[in-house]
Amino acid sequence: MISQLTIVAGLRKEKSFLKDTFFTRPFRVANVGQYKTDSGLYLMVMSSSPGMLDNDQYDISIKVEAGARVQLQSQAYQRLFQMQAGATQKLEIVLEPGSAFSYVPHPVVPHQNSKFKSHTTAYLQDDCTLLLSEIITCGRKHSGEAFLFTYFQNLTEVYYKQKLLLKDHTLLQPQQVPPGLIGQWEGYTHQGSLVYLNTKGKSVHAYMEKIREMLGEEKGLCFGLSETAGNGFVLRLLGNGGEQLFACFQRVQVMLEPTTLS
Repeated sequence: MISQLTIVAGLRKEKSFLKDTFFTRPFRVANVGQYKTDSGLYLMVMSSSPGMLDNDQYDISIKVEAGARVQLQSQAYQRLFQMQAGATQKLEIVLEPGSAFSYVPHPVVPHQNSKFKSHTTAYLQDDCTLLLSEIITCGRKHSGEAFLFTYFQNLTEVYYKQKLLLKDHTLLQPQQVPPGLIGQWEGYTHQGSLVYLNTKGKSVHAYMEKIREMLGEEKGLCFGLSETAGNGFVLRLLGNGGEQLFACFQRVQVMLEPTTLS
């Protein structure tokens, strides 16, 4: 099934608002920021489906107009069910000058024999801020389905004025390349990736140092932090629980809120 979701956020009287939205089954969009006092728009993407099924195709488009600020939230874990042909997702994010977008979704749970391919593209202009994350689990490990999915791929590309700033590619094929090998997941069962970029010309060194201090206190977690071109960084986590990784990313998101929502 082909499913579409379109969100357009605007700015009116110094307050971000949902200017336009269109969605087909199973999507719904809810405003969850009624009690917030900042200028940001808080939206939750909801779904009536238990997860992605064989031949599902998600086409998601998000536009944040000049000066607007959006935090997008997910409703629950994203399950990828058993498949033959596979499922795909395309996410396009367009940020106009002075805008910001933040999205820290729940973990993805690929079931046995699932096949999934995702492509995320973000286009930034001057004075923008972008925060994106993804958490991949090994599957339903308590049901004996650890790393029994067939294929998982996610390609993320970020452009600034049509110039490529960052490309992050995740490709997992457990039957061909066992995740336990050196250079792979090395015994961990969950991987998280977080990308932060700003085109404000603001250094990210102070943020990176705070993240190192914060995550250094976590038990059972391995992390790496790398600076990117164009005032940004990529944070990679390895752990054994989706809730721990999700909580870590939420803490990073809160720390960066002054740059994404104020």
